[in-house]
Amino acid sequence: MRNPAFHSVLLPLSVAAFSIVSGIATAQTGLPDFTSGNAGTSAAYAPITEPAAPLTLARALQLALANNPDIAVARHEYAATEGALIQGQARPNPELSFMQEDTRSATRTSALQLNLPIEMGGKRQARIDASQRGRELAAAELTQRQGEVRAAVIGAFFEVLSAQERIRLAQETLSLTQRVTDITGKRVVAGKISPVEETKARVAEAQVKVELSQAQGDLRVSRQKLSSLWGNAMPRFERVDGAVVDLPEVPSVATLDRRVAVSPSLRRTEVELQRRVALTRVEQTKRTPDPTISLGLKRAPESTNQILFGVSVPLPFFDGNQGNLLEALRREDKARDEITANRLRLHSEVLQARERLLTARTEVDALRNEVLPGALSAFEAAGKGFDAGKFSFLETLDAQRTLIQARVQYLRALAETHRAATEIERLLGEPSVEQKQ
Repeated sequence: MRNPAFHSVLLPLSVAAFSIVSGIATAQTGLPDFTSGNAGTSAAYAPITEPAAPLTLARALQLALANNPDIAVARHEYAATEGALIQGQARPNPELSFMQEDTRSATRTSALQLNLPIEMGGKRQARIDASQRGRELAAAELTQRQGEVRAAVIGAFFEVLSAQERIRLAQETLSLTQRVTDITGKRVVAGKISPVEETKARVAEAQVKVELSQAQGDLRVSRQKLSSLWGNAMPRFERVDGAVVDLPEVPSVATLDRRVAVSPSLRRTEVELQRRVALTRVEQTKRTPDPTISLGLKRAPESTNQILFGVSVPLPFFDGNQGNLLEALRREDKARDEITANRLRLHSEVLQARERLLTARTEVDALRNEVLPGALSAFEAAGKGFDAGKFSFLETLDAQRTLIQARVQYLRALAETHRAATEIERLLGEPSVEQKQ
């Protein structure tokens, strides 16, 4: 025999349970559909091609920061942390259970029960804090990655500039050696010097041609390296606009100390420590048992329906989450030590890069103001003297070789200057607005 009272209470209880679940789902409307395998996927990757025109440093930075694949990876990681934050805010689901004793209608007992777990000890807030720290960590890693890419673009840009300057100087040097070869050939024809001298002149000219060929190859490599930073393996830009002789300033030690304190790398390790502290708090809250409140209705044959109410509490006799808490505490200690190690490493590497920059600047100034003018003047005087028969070919060849070596050394010093400055930017990231003022 069916009991109408049981069904009159069963229906509202089921509706109440369904309303709770529906209310939780409704509160999360507007969120992305994570059930689909295609959710959040982007279009097929298409390489970005720059226009076939001279490229400026500002345009190269714009292309790289907008299209660099490594930055895209960091952006996706940051976007993924939103899901962790949403999940951290979620409350535990209620449970609807049905139980039946015996199958004979005369002795059958049925019970419908709604179980609602209640989180204690600040578990939900601890999860939210940990997910927020994770989001901040992803943001710090994105900032660090952007700084690294920016430094890589600057370094590659000045490599292209150096290669262009190297080609220009090699072409000028080739013109000089060809002039010496022509003069030598004329004097051989006139019987004033040995044909051996002409052979030496042609060997020197061939060496300069080899240097020019190497410079052209280095230019192709450096152009490809630069364009690959925005995902283009086949560079289309004609050349880069800039002056390789515009040297970066040597920052003071005090300025570097201030920038180390706010560098993206150090900031990332500091946020990692905050995240580890939040995760430790999550493990600590798990030691507090969560009670479950139960409300239901029991129906027995030929008897009045009974309201069920109960509370269950786990007893942490065996598992007090000691292992997870200990692991979280040790990882927190590790994060603290990483801050110290990272700060010391940054200070050391930044000061080393500064010393390289200072040395290279000093070398460039000496070569530009003393060595190059003197070598060029000696070569021009030797060339005129050789043409007039006052100097020997060996003296002219030695002056030519000295000029070539001075120019090569000058270019190397220029390149080292920009490499050292780029290394400082890679380690410290872009200065903030306050630091620039």
